[in-house]
Amino acid sequence: MKIVVAATGASGAIYTQRLLDHLAGHEVHFISTGHARAVQALELPGGLQVPAGVIRYEENGSMQVPFVSGSARFDAMVVIPASMGTIGRVAHGVSDTTIARAADVFLKERRTLIFVPREAPYNLIHLRNMAALTEAGATIIPASPSFYSQPATLGALADTVIARVLDHLGLRHSLSKRWLDAD
Repeated sequence: MKIVVAATGASGAIYTQRLLDHLAGHEVHFISTGHARAVQALELPGGLQVPAGVIRYEENGSMQVPFVSGSARFDAMVVIPASMGTIGRVAHGVSDTTIARAADVFLKERRTLIFVPREAPYNLIHLRNMAALTEAGATIIPASPSFYSQPATLGALADTVIARVLDHLGLRHSLSKRWLDAD
C-alpha cells in the first residue's frame, strides 16, 4: 500500500510516531509542517523518529512531490494529528500547502483520506468543517483513546487510536483488544 502520512501543528505527536512505527512493509511518504516539528520536539524525547525506509519531505510549501497530483497512484492519506487550521483549509478547498493540496487530490480522486484531530473542545466552526470533510468523502477519527483494553502504557493508550486508523486503512493489526473479543 502507498500511504501519505502528514503531521500538522496540533498536539499529539505520539500518534504520528505510533502510526509511522506500525506501517512497516508499506511505501510511506511523510510530510510535516514547521509547527508539527516544533510540537514533536516538545512532546517526544529526542523528537520524532522516522523509521528507516520512510520517504520524508520537510517542505510543506512545495508541489514537487508525487502525491499532489491525481495521476500519481497512492492508496491513502492520513493527517495525524490534524490541526483545525488544516481541516478548515481542506474543507473549504484552500490548497495553499503541500498537505492541503494532497488532501484535496485524495478527495477529488475518491481515495482514502483520514483526519485525526486532537482538539478539545470543538467549536461550531470545527464541527462544520469536519462535517464538510465527511460529506466530501473523508473519514474523521478523533484522537479519543479507548480504555476497555486497560492499556498499561502511554504508547498502548495511543495505539487504541492507531488501531482505528489501521482498521480504516484496511490493514491487519493486533494493537489493541477489540470490544468483547475473547482473544
